[in-house]
Amino acid sequence: MFLLFMIISIFSFLVNLYIMVIVAQVALSWLIAFDIINAENDAAVRLTTVLKKLTDPVFIPLRKYIPPMGGMDFTPLIVIIGLQIIPSLFFSLFI
Repeated sequence: MFLLFMIISIFSFLVNLYIMVIVAQVALSWLIAFDIINAENDAAVRLTTVLKKLTDPVFIPLRKYIPPMGGMDFTPLIVIIGLQIIPSLFFSLFI
């Protein structure tokens, strides 16, 4: 039982960590869009590249089905909602 709890805890931690990566990517894109951060800044380019490499494998397939509405991309919101539901289902499935 303890091993199962540890596996669920680690899974939940990884999901929360990925949600933080998504939030960081969204926040950075807004900061660049509003010219608060210069898009040509070396650190911003590197950080954007890393965050896109982490989030694009999930976002790109969903963007085929969820187009931007009014210039807003709702894909990160859909992914975060899905990621919030998955640990609950995983936990209720085994407990």
